[in-house]
Amino acid sequence: MGLLSEWEDLPDKRNYFEKQINAFARCYPAEAALGIPLDTITFRKSSVSLHAIAAGPKDGPVVILLHGFPEFCYGWRSQIEPLAAAGFRVIAPGYNLSSKPSGVASYALSELVSDVIAIADQLGQEKIFLAGHDWGAAVAWSTALQLPQRIAKLAVLNAPHPSVMRIFLSTRPRQFLRSWYMFFFQLPWLPQALFSAFHFHAGSRSLLRSSRPGTFSPDDFAQYRIAWSQPGSLTGMINWYRALFRTRVKFQDKTVRVPTRIFWGERDAFLLTEMAHESLRYCADADLFTFANATHWLQHEEAARVSELLIDFFRG
Repeated sequence: MGLLSEWEDLPDKRNYFEKQINAFARCYPAEAALGIPLDTITFRKSSVSLHAIAAGPKDGPVVILLHGFPEFCYGWRSQIEPLAAAGFRVIAPGYNLSSKPSGVASYALSELVSDVIAIADQLGQEKIFLAGHDWGAAVAWSTALQLPQRIAKLAVLNAPHPSVMRIFLSTRPRQFLRSWYMFFFQLPWLPQALFSAFHFHAGSRSLLRSSRPGTFSPDDFAQYRIAWSQPGSLTGMINWYRALFRTRVKFQDKTVRVPTRIFWGERDAFLLTEMAHESLRYCADADLFTFANATHWLQHEEAARVSELLIDFFRG
């Protein structure tokens, strides 16, 4: 009883250790599921902390992998090990354990680009290899457009050039209908409530129904539910969409002038394949690899081929 009373008299210490234990418990399952030696790194940008997992030689060329909605760094699990084995220092940030600043403006594309550059700066890298999927690809496109001198090569998976997205949303009814959720996400609180209801049934169902059978396992969904359960996670994720509509980014030069490789699953339920081909017109040096039987979740469904093409591209 004496020890317990002494512990109770130290609330700051108790809270500190509780936070450490809880952070470890949240972080460990996803990292352990990857099955390879990983480092955990926290990067800083002003008051924002950016949690990432890292693998590969610390002196290797840096590859930053940006995940999309509604995933976290676990979404790149099939590419992290091959890239690390190929000699790259792989950095995969994740929203789940990163800061979730309040306010929609904190999630503007300019802020997300500055997050990427903050990571590169703190790694001492003048140039990085950058890959992104879905929303991560939108950030990757924007980084290459705003700061091409910081990007050695760019790889994007199932997300079009920003200008192409804007044009197709305004001129192609089929794409407008496929993007209905972007407009729904502009509503306050309701999207988060529906996504999380019944143990994240809607979130899990959206992945299941838009992917090839067998793409996501029960274990995968368990990892995603842990990530979605973190305080502020759903609001932060959806604020990316809210900020997109409220803070438009203007690019001085709409042409991407770094070597670019576009990957596209042609059975994408959210984005028209024509946008992949149209995006080539906005790149000075780009190629396109399409996958006829893959969906929006390309790096999961064609994991080995995507990893092979990333390694080939970044090494070349």
